Amino acid sequence: MANIYLPYGTTEGQTAKIAEYISDVVRAHGHSADAADIKQAGDSIPNGYDAVIVGASVHMGKHEDYVRDFVRKNSAALGRLPSALFSVSLAAHGDAENAESYVEKFEAETGWRPAQVGLFGGALLYTQYGFLKRHVMKKIASDKGTLDTDTSHDYVYTEWDGVRRFAEDFLNRL
Repeated sequence: MANIYLPYGTTEGQTAKIAEYISDVVRAHGHSADAADIKQAGDSIPNGYDAVIVGASVHMGKHEDYVRDFVRKNSAALGRLPSALFSVSLAAHGDAENAESYVEKFEAETGWRPAQVGLFGGALLYTQYGFLKRHVMKKIASDKGTLDTDTSHDYVYTEWDGVRRFAEDFLNRL
C-alpha cells in the first residue's frame, strides 16, 4: 500500500475538486492519499509519503507562482519519488496544443520533468464571479468560439473518466 501526497494550487476550486477526486480513486484502490492546498499546507512535502502528484491551475497563461516555487523547493524529493503533474485549464478543453505549452513553460521554469502529466479541463464558474471577471471570462470564451457564454450558468469541462484513468495509470506504474 502506497501513501500518496497530492499538493495543489487552485484559484477557483476546480483543481481542488480534481485533487480530491484523485485521492478518492487512490483510496478505492487500497492506498492512502492526502490532498493538500499548498497555500494552507505549506511549501514542503511532509515525510512518510511514497509518491507525489502535484496539481496546478492555469490563469492568464501560466500556472500559479506558488506552485512553481513549491516544485522548485521540493525538486530533490520530486526527482527521487514517483511523481506526476496534473494541469487544469480551459485550454485543456479543446486546445491541447495550448494546454501542453503551459506545461512546457512550467517544466522550463521549474526544471522538473514529471514522468506523467495529465491535462484536464477546468470550469467557467460565471455565477461565482464578480461583475468584471464574469464579463472578462465571457469575452475570452466568446473569442475562443465557445457557445458557453450564458453567464447565468456555470460550465464544468473536467472529464472525470480521464481523471480516473490518470490516477489509475499512476498507480499501475508504482
